Amino acid sequence: MDFSPTLIALIGLALIFDFLNGIHDSSNIVATMISSRAFNPRTALGLAALAEFSAPFLFGVAVAKTIGADIVEPATISITVILAALIAAIAWNLLTWWLGIPSSSSHALIGGILGAVIVGAGLDAIQLAGIEKVLLALFLSPLIGLLGGYLFTKLVYFLASGASPRINWFFKRSQIISALALAFSHGTNDAQKTMSVITLGLVSSGVLPAFNVPLWVVAASAGAIAMGTALGGWRLIRTLGGKFYKIQPVHGFSAQTTSALVILSASLLGGPVSTTHVVSTAIMGVGAADRINKVRWGVAGEILVAWLVTIPATALLAAGVYWVLGQVL
Repeated sequence: MDFSPTLIALIGLALIFDFLNGIHDSSNIVATMISSRAFNPRTALGLAALAEFSAPFLFGVAVAKTIGADIVEPATISITVILAALIAAIAWNLLTWWLGIPSSSSHALIGGILGAVIVGAGLDAIQLAGIEKVLLALFLSPLIGLLGGYLFTKLVYFLASGASPRINWFFKRSQIISALALAFSHGTNDAQKTMSVITLGLVSSGVLPAFNVPLWVVAASAGAIAMGTALGGWRLIRTLGGKFYKIQPVHGFSAQTTSALVILSASLLGGPVSTTHVVSTAIMGVGAADRINKVRWGVAGEILVAWLVTIPATALLAAGVYWVLGQVL
């Protein structure tokens, strides 16, 4: 295989994005189990990292195929387009991480791809059926997380009615199962986004004849996101773990279980979702099941703004980056 310096740079950037995604999204996996004191931070992050690495090997690469082959025509995409999308997504992730805003790496990457593709390859390279599937998954999944968190918690309270206070010990320890399920679902969905970008680069450079994700791409992407998760994104852990409301073990268990079900279901169907937004809205739904005013809705408003702004912002940023790269490369 002939790997040009530009292709090597693209692979490196994609793995950096994946690593930052792990740091950025580790908060989604472990925030509730840490804040409810179910596990200490390092144990929680280590378990999550192991699950994240294993997930793509266990659950396939349907999401990678959706992003890499269904929303754009791989044969029409240049390496410059993919580089611009990655740079825009990385820049947005760093900015929102620094500000402590749980924005979506998925939204950032999708926005970056759309902006760079439209400028670099034209609207003809966009496949509208694939875009519809992706946007539907991205925007419906948080709403399902909110409603699912509310209903699941009501069910838990119903089943646990009349139980002694020892039930808190059950919810505390059960989080090892719910958190691992959430980590598996995150690794299944988010690591595949990097796989799609790398595989697109391999196709556009002629290394691969068609969009098929090689095993080494699966391993490299899974490893990068696992390493990022192991380090943890402490600013965002504080946001998700305490700013909505004081999280108890039952809240952590319910939010993790709801989020895992939503994300894993979407992954198996090939729908890319935002783990950040699904977990955030599930936490809100769980809190609302106690009482509506339990949730600090002002923090939810900040996340909603980031949810709405990310795709157009990264699309514009990627378009600008593409223009700059066009002058250099």
